Amino acid sequence: MRAALDRRAAELLPAGERLAAHDAAVFALRVKRDAAGRAEPDFERLREQARRIKAHALDHLDVYLERFEARAQAAGARVHFAADAAELQRIALALLTAKGARRVVKSKSMLTEECGLNPHLERYGIEVVDTDLGERIVQLGSEPPSHIIMPAIHRTRADIGALFEREMGSAPGDTDPGRLTAAARRDLRARFLAADAAITGANFAVAESGTLVIVTNEGNADLGTALAPLHIACLGIEKVVPSLADLAVFLRLLARSATGQPISAYTSLVTGPRPGAELHVILVDNGRTRLLADPRHRSALACIRCGACLNTCPVYRRAGGHAYGWAVPGPIGAVLAPALAASDELRRLPFASTLCGSCSAVCPVKIDLHDQLVAWRATDSPRTPGSRRIARWAARVLARPALYRAAGFAARAFWPLLARSFPGNPAHAWLAARALPEHPGASFRARIRARAGAKEPR
Repeated sequence: MRAALDRRAAELLPAGERLAAHDAAVFALRVKRDAAGRAEPDFERLREQARRIKAHALDHLDVYLERFEARAQAAGARVHFAADAAELQRIALALLTAKGARRVVKSKSMLTEECGLNPHLERYGIEVVDTDLGERIVQLGSEPPSHIIMPAIHRTRADIGALFEREMGSAPGDTDPGRLTAAARRDLRARFLAADAAITGANFAVAESGTLVIVTNEGNADLGTALAPLHIACLGIEKVVPSLADLAVFLRLLARSATGQPISAYTSLVTGPRPGAELHVILVDNGRTRLLADPRHRSALACIRCGACLNTCPVYRRAGGHAYGWAVPGPIGAVLAPALAASDELRRLPFASTLCGSCSAVCPVKIDLHDQLVAWRATDSPRTPGSRRIARWAARVLARPALYRAAGFAARAFWPLLARSFPGNPAHAWLAARALPEHPGASFRARIRARAGAKEPR
């Protein structure tokens, strides 16, 4: 199980200039987030308020889900509950089939990625076109998104130019972002006009009014829902917030945490269908109730999918999202996967972390991500005898000063071999994507004793 995870990471790990570009592009979002936070005097107070609102909403989730259902249906929407991914797929397919819909435009939705909705609909002859530019790029490239809010951040302009030349007939060798975006716009406009239905996610669902809140920077969700006669919104049950006043808190945090913007370009509040159209809301569990019942990990359901934890994580920035093997990458994905993903292999993701705590420090709703990663490691530790063996040896060495000094001496003596990546080195896989620091020279003890004019005992 662990070997499979390691092999996939090794195969998908970016290298050289591509790794450096990915690292820089992602961390630039972290820098913008910090600047936006400093520019908002209430930023830390808002984070604490958001944490409290989410904790309250999760504590009373049953009440707010029933309230949302009643208010949404009073406004003319139909509300469905899906226990798992298979039921979401079944409900969405039935709704589309009942309307004879064969062409669907879809805006970005991590939930539908998690539940495999696109391939399921395509198996039944329904064309699903992702209309978010990043999602469209990865869809044309037959790959999943690699980031929560920037799905194609792993792609270079040359990659995208070649892809658009092949799939859309754009000019050969064109890498200009403006012209490539114009080519995508021309292709997508025709698809919007021909669509029989629109599928969207939702960033929030307001229980007080039965309102769906859809936040984008491209307006593609608005265009899809304004033109298609059928709108299907798919969202996790944890997206419910109590009131419009509470919503305002999250809107002040979401874009600042994600891209460093004061607010996203488009924030659409949808209460009921437009005249002559249908709105169906599918609220999906897919393991969330089970996670809600876990007092140690339930706060992970407070996530608003801003991607801030990905942008600061040293592991994600080097590995990229595809190495995680699940729809939600990065620290939040590693926390959610053991509870929501249907694969034992993905339960290993909490071990792919430095536990530096940077993810917790930037989370807009103050999820204790690094503590949760530690807790998942403890939960799964009986399945990792190799790790337990190493931990026992480390405990013995650390408990005996003479052994500790001998181990330090051996490490310094064999440092040139330890620091090299070659197949015979036990740390070969680890070193393939990392570099050890320079040789430390004398030990700390030796330096202290040298200052006092004494030699270090061996």
